[in-house]
Amino acid sequence: MSNIIENAIEYIKTFFASEYSGHDFDHSIRVYKLAKTIAIKENANVTLVSLAALLHDVDDVKISPNTHEDKLNAVSFLKNEDVSESDIDSICTIISEVSFNGADTLTPSTLEGKCVQDADRLDAIGAIGIARAFAFGGNHNREIHNPDIKPVLNMSKEEYRNHKSTTINHFYEKLFLLKDMINTQTAREIADHRDKFMRSFVDEFLCEWDGTDFND
Repeated sequence: MSNIIENAIEYIKTFFASEYSGHDFDHSIRVYKLAKTIAIKENANVTLVSLAALLHDVDDVKISPNTHEDKLNAVSFLKNEDVSESDIDSICTIISEVSFNGADTLTPSTLEGKCVQDADRLDAIGAIGIARAFAFGGNHNREIHNPDIKPVLNMSKEEYRNHKSTTINHFYEKLFLLKDMINTQTAREIADHRDKFMRSFVDEFLCEWDGTDFND
């Protein structure tokens, strides 16, 4: 197993070499480490979780729309590593069920999928989640904040994918929702702290934006 994990790490290191939107090599490594920890504690298949976590963004629709539907990048790597067809199918299922899609977000059909989805969500909240939100917003020419643009809630998958908002609105439209969408007890314990930190940051941001954090 160690060789294929090492090869997967080298593969994504090259794949994400020019990616600066927050869906990058370091994100995938953090998700891998978190997912592996969760899998061990939740008695899931660590091999499937590890590979799915490492490869979960190589066919992301925002990064590789032409391969997204059939997970061609992940499949190609796994076939080159002589992974069985049944394991490839399982890994692709996990990957296909990871993403947040507004009101159409899926609960993964397997424990392994829940571990990977939880790890991906944990990396979207807390201090690193804050940094990634602003990195993604800047990469996609989004305003940091605009009080005249209100958050849109309960969007469908298509509405969410086509919606362009501000970075601060992204906290309300997605990030503040994630804690209550966590699947495993292991991840919930981590999510609680990260969610509180993130909400405290947004409160402070809005006070500074409005100039209410100081006295004249």
